[in-house]
Amino acid sequence: MIEPDWPAPARVRALVTTRDMGDMGGDAGRQALHALLPSEARWTRQVHGIAVSTDKHPLEVADAAVTMRKGEPRAITVADCMPVFLADDAGTMVGVAHAGWRGLAGGVLEATVVAMRTSQNHLMAWLGPAIGPAVYEIGKDVFASFPEKTAFAPNGPGHWLLDLYAVARSRLQNLGIRRIYGGGFCTYSQADRFYSYRRDRTGARMAAAIWLT
Repeated sequence: MIEPDWPAPARVRALVTTRDMGDMGGDAGRQALHALLPSEARWTRQVHGIAVSTDKHPLEVADAAVTMRKGEPRAITVADCMPVFLADDAGTMVGVAHAGWRGLAGGVLEATVVAMRTSQNHLMAWLGPAIGPAVYEIGKDVFASFPEKTAFAPNGPGHWLLDLYAVARSRLQNLGIRRIYGGGFCTYSQADRFYSYRRDRTGARMAAAIWLT
């Protein structure tokens, strides 16, 4: 597993599983994850949208979750889309967002920050494993969905390479969040470490979980 390298308060715990822990889409993988958590993780059904599950308004279908409750992990599954962790300076609230290109374009990071209901100056973020900018080829529809054109590199007529990390950093900075860590992984290229939907075309997934102690 990977533990975020960020200066979050000691009360904030988070991890991203690797393929060594198994597929989080199956019971065996989730049982292995559960052994590392203080309680059963709370999952949602992800649809590449921007809905955020909160303590007051828990949702069954959502692509992000925030909580102020101790010992109640919030978790998502990923396999090329980016998991983004958020935490406040006081260690009183944490969040996790499932940020693929659709979620980023739609505003899932913005929605998650709004749901945390705290000053952006007191928030920090960590970007987890996602498909990297050297291999993530996209077409005209995705290119047209983003104003951050500097996050794209031409890759032949009608095709570009997209840097999801650059888009996420830009969106978070526009929200006033300056402390942004992580990035630099590639789920597609690092086949020995990560699942990748684009590479493998299977339902195998990693998990990203965050909680308060």
